[in-house]
Amino acid sequence: MITDYIEGKQTVVQLAVRYGVSEKTIRRDLKGMRYMQKISKDKHIIIQMDTTYWGRGFGLMVIKDALRKKILWRKYVNHETVASYMEGVDWLRDNGFKIYGAVIDGMRGLAQALRPIPVQLCQFHQILTVRHYLTQDPDLDASKELLSLVNNITRMDKESFVGAFNQWYERNKETVNERVYDKRLKKKTPPYMRPRLRSAYLSVKRNMTLLWTFYDYPNIGLPNTNNGLEGIFSDIKTKLRVHSGLSKENRKKLIDEYLCRHY
Repeated sequence: MITDYIEGKQTVVQLAVRYGVSEKTIRRDLKGMRYMQKISKDKHIIIQMDTTYWGRGFGLMVIKDALRKKILWRKYVNHETVASYMEGVDWLRDNGFKIYGAVIDGMRGLAQALRPIPVQLCQFHQILTVRHYLTQDPDLDASKELLSLVNNITRMDKESFVGAFNQWYERNKETVNERVYDKRLKKKTPPYMRPRLRSAYLSVKRNMTLLWTFYDYPNIGLPNTNNGLEGIFSDIKTKLRVHSGLSKENRKKLIDEYLCRHY
């Protein structure tokens, strides 16, 4: 019955009809689900770290072994914090894992906290950040060029991207750095004419070294994106949509059971 509930698309009502019992009986049996956390025997790992949310105040933070596609650690959180991620990293270390690299989503301060582990910023998250600032259909030519360049980052090598990015800036630095002219003070003042373009540019510039860690460490198997985790999150959310209306605690039980069975 639990397998039908977790793996299939059977609702509580459908299960009650199928097994000839009351809905109350089905719900009682589902409440009895107990998962057992297994600690992987493979101790040399590359980790991927990210968090997904269901509305406000309910998120799932996950650390995954990128080499073997296993979920090593997870925690239910209200919001992302560096401390929560480091709690997971410390748990891994305490259980004998040796971490050779990490892929993160760009949370400020996390890369510094993970040192000296080589850290790769997910290139797809960088694309989303630039799209957030510029939209997917900007009007300004400089914005269109930058958006097009960043959208192709996963298909470029480090030298080509860095060279193209620097060339873009040389062509457009006056546009990026143009300030508002204050007639009262008769001078240009700190507000920039195009703050969103400047923010997109500074985001890429600030993250440049983290965007190419996988390129600088070619022998450790470091992914350049967190797409593997995004696929897991999408899979979980698809399962939960079938069972809408679950309480938070029952939702956690369903997620725990599903992850233990598949990841």
